[in-house]
Amino acid sequence: MVLTDNHGRAINYLRLAVTDRCNLRCFYCMPEEGIDWLSRNDLMTYEEMMRACSLLVKMGIQKIRITGGEPFVRKDLMLLLKGISELSGLQELTVTTNGVVTAPLVPELKKLGIRSVNLSLDTLDRNRFFAITHRDELPAVMETMEQLLLHDMEVKINAVVMEGKNTEDIISLAELTKNLPVSVRFIEEMSFNGGDKHYSNLTWDHVRILETIKDRFPAIEKLKDPAYSTSYNYKIPGHKGSVGIIAAYTRSFCGTCNRIRITPQGILKTCLYDAGVFNVKDMMRLHRSNEELAAAFSDALGKRAKDGWEAEQKRNLLTGTHESMAAIGG
Repeated sequence: MVLTDNHGRAINYLRLAVTDRCNLRCFYCMPEEGIDWLSRNDLMTYEEMMRACSLLVKMGIQKIRITGGEPFVRKDLMLLLKGISELSGLQELTVTTNGVVTAPLVPELKKLGIRSVNLSLDTLDRNRFFAITHRDELPAVMETMEQLLLHDMEVKINAVVMEGKNTEDIISLAELTKNLPVSVRFIEEMSFNGGDKHYSNLTWDHVRILETIKDRFPAIEKLKDPAYSTSYNYKIPGHKGSVGIIAAYTRSFCGTCNRIRITPQGILKTCLYDAGVFNVKDMMRLHRSNEELAAAFSDALGKRAKDGWEAEQKRNLLTGTHESMAAIGG
């Protein structure tokens, strides 16, 4: 079975956020005063997540990424990962983590068949790391990266580029690819900090990021981007790894978007920028059948926004604010 939306795009990728909680306090992910954490009853249970994943895999989802918040702060996450990894028809299970508590779990992740991990890392400078995250955890994150590479797992480093915060780290992060087989992806900053901050101008867009890298590495070469790629990918000659740039705010990749999201409270989002379509958890707790759930998923995809700009415009009419990325799922 193949899931498609009303624009003819195949949907085969689910990003499932298992918690809104996090052990870092990155300013770009949540408001300065923090957010009100969801109660346990407001979160989807693991049983509900398994039911949703099982149904969606039968409907055509081939890849599932587990996100948060920070997924590994939720108790017994490895049990959920094991269950999802055993779903017949699922081709790929991946995880996005900040790496603070992940290092000891790497061998078990490898045994579950997880071959790729996205590691959030905005700077290699310990003082700047603390300024961004409000936690002194850079050594723990670097240990996670070391363990992932030691176990021959694909490592994608996600770095959000922020004016006045870490632009001086662009080159040092890119230089990681010289001796390490990692993909370093620079992400345009988005206004998902839980407040009403809207960007009329993005100072560091994908064009400026690339120009900065080219100034240091003029021989950088464009790679062919994989199908459904959200990043423009490049190779610096002589380097083991690669560099990517994700135009997350510019949204130039919307035309090939193949993903949907389910938030920790069970809200289906057919676009990162929309206000949410319906609550999967609530339907389950009202004892709706799998057939009814499947019909709801299909109906939602039949009314999907053309791109992130259309989705954001509709959301602003409804709410006028940006959610916290911790509550959405990275």
